Amino acid sequence: MNRKDIDRRKKFILELMGDPVYKPMRLRELSSLLRLSREEKRELFDVLDSLCEDGKITQDNKGRYSRITGKWKKKEKHLKGHKEDNRNCKERREKEGKDRKKPEGMQAEGIFIGHPKGFGFVEIEGQEEDIFIPEEDTGTAVNQDKVRIIIKDERREGKRREGIVVEVLERGMEQIVGTYQLNRDFGFVISDNPKFSKDIYISRKNSLGAKNGDKVIAVVTDYGSKNRKPEGKIKENLGNIRTPGTDILAIVKSFGIPSEFPEKVIKQAQRVPDHVLDADRDGRLDLTHLQTVTIDGEDAKDLDDAISLSKEGEIYHLGVHIADVSNYVQYNSALDREALKRGTSVYLADRVVPMLPERLSNGICSLNQGEDRLALSCLMDINAQGKVVAHQIVETVINVDERMCYTDVKNILENTDQNAKKRYEKLLPMFFLMKELSEKLRSSRHHRGSIDFDFPESKIILNEAGKAIDVKPYEANVATRIIEDFMLMANETVAQEYCTEEIPFVYRTHDNPDPEKIESLLTLLHNQGVKIQKAREEITPKEIQNIIESIEGLPNESMVSRLVLRSMKQAKYTTECSGHFGLAAKYYCHFTSPIRRYPDLQIHRIIKDNLRGRLLREGRTEHYREILDEVARQSSVCERRADEAERESDKLKKAEYMSYHIGEKFEGIISGVTGWGFYVELANTVEGLVHVNTLRDDYYTFDQESYELRGDMTKKVYKLGDKVCVRVEDADKLLKTVDFVLAD
Repeated sequence: MNRKDIDRRKKFILELMGDPVYKPMRLRELSSLLRLSREEKRELFDVLDSLCEDGKITQDNKGRYSRITGKWKKKEKHLKGHKEDNRNCKERREKEGKDRKKPEGMQAEGIFIGHPKGFGFVEIEGQEEDIFIPEEDTGTAVNQDKVRIIIKDERREGKRREGIVVEVLERGMEQIVGTYQLNRDFGFVISDNPKFSKDIYISRKNSLGAKNGDKVIAVVTDYGSKNRKPEGKIKENLGNIRTPGTDILAIVKSFGIPSEFPEKVIKQAQRVPDHVLDADRDGRLDLTHLQTVTIDGEDAKDLDDAISLSKEGEIYHLGVHIADVSNYVQYNSALDREALKRGTSVYLADRVVPMLPERLSNGICSLNQGEDRLALSCLMDINAQGKVVAHQIVETVINVDERMCYTDVKNILENTDQNAKKRYEKLLPMFFLMKELSEKLRSSRHHRGSIDFDFPESKIILNEAGKAIDVKPYEANVATRIIEDFMLMANETVAQEYCTEEIPFVYRTHDNPDPEKIESLLTLLHNQGVKIQKAREEITPKEIQNIIESIEGLPNESMVSRLVLRSMKQAKYTTECSGHFGLAAKYYCHFTSPIRRYPDLQIHRIIKDNLRGRLLREGRTEHYREILDEVARQSSVCERRADEAERESDKLKKAEYMSYHIGEKFEGIISGVTGWGFYVELANTVEGLVHVNTLRDDYYTFDQESYELRGDMTKKVYKLGDKVCVRVEDADKLLKTVDFVLAD
């Protein structure tokens, strides 16, 4: 656009926003009103940005634009010196607060969880039900604050208990990652986390030179009051949102994921040798003669597990060889402390944030082809029924014969790639033996009731500029199943040995689901035509398995599976061997990925101390009893953080990808139904909302029991599993949302 066009469009926008009937709108609402093309929408964004910089319009914390009136200008003037101007107001409020009668009810402490609409919930430890906090009763509490509340005595039927925040005990979010919105003499930071619903006032002197649309980290200096916005200052400018990589970097920062290794850690990593030292071979079992392979994704560089397999009579000799990372990462070293802090590697759309420096993860700790490597091996003898009849956990030296990828192994076993079969001719018998054993192990797990949720993961393809150019489902195949089955077997075997010997350990546990959630699930499934009878009060893994199998091949299979999954509890790390519900396993741990998971690394140390007799001789047993509860807690917290960051990254890139397909039609399946509309999942795993307001042929009512939207006059029903054709209406990368409308 030339200068003349920009000025003309600015004038039009100002006239539009000055109309008495105009209500604040988001970019997508304005572009829809004006019936703009995709290119024209981008131009509108530039015009709005320019008007914000001119101080003629403003953007609120919901992303809605409105014209700055004379009344607002007075408010702006007030904000410039608002510390001084508000001192008397603050004193008056404090006096009024003293005079006001305190609400009656039971006091409690908990964590405040904010909502984009201003209200929130308080999670109280030991209580399953959260306390609802209306917007007018939140006080100055923001997301993740530790608060003291008074729970109201009265309780309306069918509603959760309500409370009032009376004191903020501890701030949970001292800095915010968000987008800087510039006004004439000041600005605001709009948090990327919608649960932090308040925008933060930034004076010009505290803006660090940030420009409109920059992603920034803001430190909160004053949390404000009921009638006054929080204040802050810019700590770090991450760059403009349109710069490649800034969007994902903002997610990394918003979750507090350490992205750079401290200098001390880097120096320590550089001192680690790049080959196996002779001294490290002492006392280890030499298995370099075994035919051994790694099987991973094509792009994998941190190879921490290798497989060997042979058969004598009816007995399979399976070796699961795991990189001995603990040999190079000593307890309480700088490397170890940083690894515990990170807890896990984080796999985002355009990058991996590793737990360990690359020199270790891709070097000496990676089981690279043709190189001697230290390992901790679980050697198992398995019978024809898939049961381990003998095992040995031992320190070893191995040498990988071939670095295989899932695709090649799959093509070999499915007889679709003759070139691969010729190239890996010497390994063919072992690959087919792997398939044979894998099927037996899977059958054995299935027999005891292990639940197999087979959801396709998303594979997001980016171009060199970091833009999403394709989204595909990443399906499991025979090769991925082989590795999964062997790793599960090793994890169970290790856990059983250490639980039986009552040695302090870190287990991977999965508790039984809550009976209330199961009852709700069964009611919903009944309405979906899925019938299941419980034998006892508590549901068993076998019964859950039967549900999954009963809907196999049906249109609503994926949706019902998700409903079942949502009724399950989250797996976690504990020091108690309480079993794994989903796997129907009495014993389970994480032993097989010490490069990318801290619990695995910690387990390796315990195993080696046990093998070398140091647990009793050097008093290491008591040492582990003292530290393992915190290791388990920290690892669980970091895992949840990584999962959330990965989901946000995928949602962002999926929205970006769909923004290039505005107006196009797709077929999908209804994956969720709510009072505000229904969600549709496309074949490529992208999910978007069809808002109830776009269903203009009738007035639709949400039936909570059957999860259906039903038309009052037409009796048309939209329910889980229905196939629909939709058109992409909008895709907002900033909000990470995709909007559909039903296609004609």
